[in-house]
Amino acid sequence: MRFLADESCDFAVVRALRNAGHDVLAVSEISPRADDAQILNFASQQERILITEDKDFGQLVFAHGKDTHGVIFLRYQPSARLKIAKEVVTLVKQRGAKLPGCFVVIQPGRIRISGTPGN
Repeated sequence: MRFLADESCDFAVVRALRNAGHDVLAVSEISPRADDAQILNFASQQERILITEDKDFGQLVFAHGKDTHGVIFLRYQPSARLKIAKEVVTLVKQRGAKLPGCFVVIQPGRIRISGTPGN
């Protein structure tokens, strides 16, 4: 699968997905300090699922109706951060086919997958 990792995304997630054979671009490597709308637009144009820890992307998708190929929003407290990379890779492995076009919220012990306004 193809992903775009926002700068807020823990880089351990980027490494883990790459190690699992996925195509992952990191905003920090290709366009540091890009604004959120640009990042979401780039991900959509490139048909990449955005991975972020920035709740502003939910606002862009749901309140402003911005197009998306999908978003994975990571909500982990500092005490649970060691699990984040493994749990994202597991999510993609188990539910990858369901992720495009969805807004996914993943947190310890809970995953919510919902459609986006355009899908």
